Amino acid sequence: MSPAPRIGDDPRAVLVAVDLQVDFLPGGNLAVARGHEVVPMANRVAAAFRNVVLTQDWHPPGHISFASSHPGKAPFEVIGLPYGPQILWPDHCVQGSAGARFSEHLSIPHAQMVVRKGFHANIDSYSTFFEADRTTPTGLVGYLRDRGIDRVYLLGLATDFCVAWSAVDAARHGFATHVVEDACRAIDTGGSLARAHADMAGAGVRLVSSADLAG
Repeated sequence: MSPAPRIGDDPRAVLVAVDLQVDFLPGGNLAVARGHEVVPMANRVAAAFRNVVLTQDWHPPGHISFASSHPGKAPFEVIGLPYGPQILWPDHCVQGSAGARFSEHLSIPHAQMVVRKGFHANIDSYSTFFEADRTTPTGLVGYLRDRGIDRVYLLGLATDFCVAWSAVDAARHGFATHVVEDACRAIDTGGSLARAHADMAGAGVRLVSSADLAG
């Protein structure tokens, strides 16, 4: 009896591995607790997928989301910007820096695309699909549609920001969207994780396990 086909073998499915970069791992400038645990899981899940996209936070120096760009402000304070509330972060994933590199333990050689986000100086970008104004596109929607992909699976860092915002945007643009819950880790500041779960549920995003995908 032949084994059942894997979800990742479907040419209409894609795995999006979100921001598995040095600055989000222990010792990084914006470390996500236990973020290093996600990297080997990402390698294993990605090996089961025909289509894989990597995302990379890629900020210019002095980015508007950095607390250091706002005198008198500290990391994790919230300010108002033209596109809405903005949490201020420690400087992280600065273009060309060691912290912006992918983890040295990430091994997904068959990834077909790297989407860089957050490179506009005056707007943040959590989502892999749109900047924080929710209207400026990264181009990923068009890329996936041109390839006939209609099912999106996401994992990575952090659950409550880049993963959740990406999932909600994917769902609202018609993709059947799934988050590999055990292959994500959260920052959870100011109730952000609870909000992320509510937003994803409201958008119809499904939560799945890495065991459902990689066995």
